[in-house]
Amino acid sequence: MQKLLASVLFLLCYSFSTQAQQPEKLNASEIHQAVKKLNFLGSVLYLAAHPDDENTRLISYMSNHVKARTAYLSLTRGDGGQNLIGPELRELLGVIRTQELLAARRTDGGEQRFTRANDFGYSKHPDETLAIWNKNEVLSDVVLAIRQFKPDIIINRFDHRSPGTTHGHHTSSAMLSVEAFDLANDKNAYPDQVKKYGTWQPKREFFNTSWWFYGSEEKFEEADKTNLLNFDIGVYYPALGVSNNEIAALASSQHLCQGFGRLSQRGSQTEYIELIKGDLPKDKSNIFDGINTTWTRVKGGEKIETILKNVESNFNFENPAAHLDQLLQARQLILAIDSPQWKDQKIKEINKIIEACAGLYLEASANTPTASTGQIIDIDIEALNRSNATIKLDSYTISNNNSDDFYGKLLKANDKQELKEKITIANTLQPTGPYWLNQKGSLGMYKVEDKSLIGKPETPRAITIDFNLNINGFAFTVTKDLVYRYSKPDKGELYRPFEIIPEASAKINQKVIIFENDQQKEIPVTVQAGKDNLEGYITIAHPNGWSVFPEKQKITIANKGQEQTFIFTIIPPKNQSEGLISPMVTIGDKTYTKELVEINYEHIPFQTVLLPSESKIVRLDIKKRGENIAYIEGAGDVVPESLKQIGYNVMILQPEDITPERLSAFDAVVVGIRAYNIVESLKFKQDILFNFVEKGGNMIVQYNTNRGIKVDNIAPFNLQLSRDRVTDENAEVTLLAPNHELLNFPNKITTKDFEGWTQERGLYFPDQWSSDFTPILSMHDKDETAKTGSLLVAKHGKGHYIYTGLSFFREFPVGVSGAYRLFANMLSIGKQDITNDNGLKN
Repeated sequence: MQKLLASVLFLLCYSFSTQAQQPEKLNASEIHQAVKKLNFLGSVLYLAAHPDDENTRLISYMSNHVKARTAYLSLTRGDGGQNLIGPELRELLGVIRTQELLAARRTDGGEQRFTRANDFGYSKHPDETLAIWNKNEVLSDVVLAIRQFKPDIIINRFDHRSPGTTHGHHTSSAMLSVEAFDLANDKNAYPDQVKKYGTWQPKREFFNTSWWFYGSEEKFEEADKTNLLNFDIGVYYPALGVSNNEIAALASSQHLCQGFGRLSQRGSQTEYIELIKGDLPKDKSNIFDGINTTWTRVKGGEKIETILKNVESNFNFENPAAHLDQLLQARQLILAIDSPQWKDQKIKEINKIIEACAGLYLEASANTPTASTGQIIDIDIEALNRSNATIKLDSYTISNNNSDDFYGKLLKANDKQELKEKITIANTLQPTGPYWLNQKGSLGMYKVEDKSLIGKPETPRAITIDFNLNINGFAFTVTKDLVYRYSKPDKGELYRPFEIIPEASAKINQKVIIFENDQQKEIPVTVQAGKDNLEGYITIAHPNGWSVFPEKQKITIANKGQEQTFIFTIIPPKNQSEGLISPMVTIGDKTYTKELVEINYEHIPFQTVLLPSESKIVRLDIKKRGENIAYIEGAGDVVPESLKQIGYNVMILQPEDITPERLSAFDAVVVGIRAYNIVESLKFKQDILFNFVEKGGNMIVQYNTNRGIKVDNIAPFNLQLSRDRVTDENAEVTLLAPNHELLNFPNKITTKDFEGWTQERGLYFPDQWSSDFTPILSMHDKDETAKTGSLLVAKHGKGHYIYTGLSFFREFPVGVSGAYRLFANMLSIGKQDITNDNGLKN
């Protein structure tokens, strides 16, 4: 709850950047709410497949109204989705969505957990999902989460009884949860877990249903609701000045990369859950009915309850420090209880309450946001007691420093103590980064060698500071992560996590480099120094048949953070070929092959990610016609950059620039993914675009979702979008019109061009179209009917209109040769030795 209150106030009063970075600072009302939660011994685990699947209304209700410890277990990190706020995809998108989930939990008061499952993209059936995921490993992770978190109640977002009716990941999450409900209490299931965490049997499991799952509101009204519980999740919190559904909307709005920013909601709203395992509560208004949620649940808890109930009932809002002796006494009793589950959790909760009641401000800030091993950094330590309590700072311990720094002074009321330290970053420390990206995983699973990290939302910080205190005669330790605190004139005070980085990293900006012929290219490679006075050399690893010149180049960088750029000449083979190049930086006896990626958005903490530094090089056998392409951006992709790689002149055209005069300079117009879903002003430009086609231009429209179309007519002829998609990237492709110009000029397209595609074939194909269109391809997923709407072309006047749901936006970034060849044909259609209206020969 304390996280919720702080976040709500920050969201309402300050910028997202402040909310994402600032440390917690609880006021008296927030402390009182935290005490209430301290007095509730019950837990709820909400479970689904992806970031944004979670019902923030119900998580907030359980955490803030019921006062239960509540967590969201997302099986994946959302790596397979799209990014509406930037260029990051796949692993980097998963990092963003992980942090957005954590931001949502800071807002709604929940905790966050994960499994090792990788979001490989849309799946139509749990059979496919569980074949690509390692079912046993994901199931073990779900069982692990239950044994670690020990929930009394599990709530599934999706129905386990309806495979094939929704995303396969969704149904799989519910199926695994139902199976894990019983396995968690089986000592023979994953016995290595049992040794450390024991077994656990949740009391009840529910499905978070609604009228939508029944087909209509009318059917839901008529349904048997014997096993259903319902809650009014629109409850108002006077202490906060907001209602539960307002908090939920704020939490959901943290999913900005998915376009989930939304208006807040107020008023009564009913949420339903259906019992699927365990006993039905007699009091259906109380999900915990029959479960002891008081301190009497644990042996010795009666004394703790007496003290803490007294604090709750007689809370001193003007001077919370008045309760320190009671809280410290309760803390000693909690330390003595024989229940690791509740002792560990409640000690964390009461420690935060004691720290807040004492008005303690404890911080350790480095003089730099990053450092490499062996580097010496300065640390500014601030210790402040803002109460009348007798508080002594006995010592402080900096992790990996091997000794206590004895201080032994009283922290007088409001008398700030500032200390300075120098530490050397130990050579044993590993670079900071998402632990699940340390090793190369599979399509469906991340590889995590350190089993103790499985399930954690992020990697524990490398350097922490223990402040060893004595408060009113009681020993008390507060642990803080080392941070970097700084300011900007236009932002004010800001925070960044302190990160360990390698002494050198290298990157090639282009992740796919296309050679449209056998001509050499000069490729810039940038080396960044993680320390001062970096010296060494750089080479390029490359596939056989390719040549790189020079063989090596000397690195000399004076200052940490500076970069040096090297130009290497890459010479391709004569014939079509592809492979990977990777810069290798040698410093002394160490070689570095990773790229340092920084992710900086205001709504989440600054992220530093290390990924293998490699680029795909493709010697492409490709021909093309036309030169000048106008690109109308949609939800974000790298198609313009990809077209430039194969020799096109591409200009980004803003909606206001779409005029007949401007379009006359182009051979073709390409509309970016989901442009008609998000660019409302395009509805005023369609006639101009269609007229461009009539006069001889080509227009290529990439996929849009079938809901939320902003234009009246997406094509010059009748064209209806559907939800048809082919998720198997290896699905067989049939050429419906093998003699059509689109498959023959200027490149001969065969089924071989559909080899090596990634994640999917395509999505949101049209399922109805006028006879003006010619379907070019047919494909389908297993046990489904053929889908023929993936690529449609229509002659319109002198030009051609093409609609495609094929996932070029996924294939181009990974260098799929056939995708480039097919797109070149789409741009070249109708340009066989004809002259355009500008008199230019194509």
